[in-house]
Amino acid sequence: QICLSLVKLLFYLAHSPLGSIALLDFQPRQFVMVDGNLKVTDMDDASTEELSCKEDNDCTLDFPTKSFPLKCSVVGKCEGINEKKNLFNAYRYFFTYLLPHSAPPALRPLLSDILNATGDLRYGINETLSAFEKVLHLYKSGLYLQKRPLLLKDYISLKGFRTVEGEDYKCWPSYSHLGCLLSIHSAEEAAAICNSQLQCQSFIVTQHRTWTGRPLASFQSSWTDLIPDTNAVLYIKRSASSGERL
Repeated sequence: QICLSLVKLLFYLAHSPLGSIALLDFQPRQFVMVDGNLKVTDMDDASTEELSCKEDNDCTLDFPTKSFPLKCSVVGKCEGINEKKNLFNAYRYFFTYLLPHSAPPALRPLLSDILNATGDLRYGINETLSAFEKVLHLYKSGLYLQKRPLLLKDYISLKGFRTVEGEDYKCWPSYSHLGCLLSIHSAEEAAAICNSQLQCQSFIVTQHRTWTGRPLASFQSSWTDLIPDTNAVLYIKRSASSGERL
């Protein structure tokens, strides 16, 4: 969410009515999240000036660890230097820390492609935004899910119940530090996640949703202490309990 919001902001800056705008003091502390969108808190160091040049050799974009040769345009300006400066700063301050760690395994190669392409400045802001929107579409639609055996049949469902909240085993990347709370596309995906975790014996699908509209599921090592909850469905592994016991 943070990276996509940043890319949308940089897309606007690259195509603003004032021309391409560079953020000269590009640091994470210069941004803040407001209602799920990234905002710039300080525009004092923004500039619409693009470096003047006479030849291509005048257009090297330098960073502490990398340099990029750019073209000198017919009007004597280094082509796209403001856009590329913003994009590489997004890569080194945001993408490298946030993109590799929390996506479903099937989407990680696509995010790695974005990471590598922006790190080498092979993508401009238009291509970067398009790539992010493709990943978001796959994520929201569930099209990233690989065909696999149906596992939900191995679970018993109890509509209108959940377990008492408490600290349980932890997983990554969890929305709660007390347990294993993940976003899912469907109960079928939740069953696959539960099967992949040795501690998991049950999971609860709630009405709570993430910014992408995906429901949250809580994965647990037990299913005791049930309480009524009309907005929840509890799924218990058949191997963890018999029908008679329920």
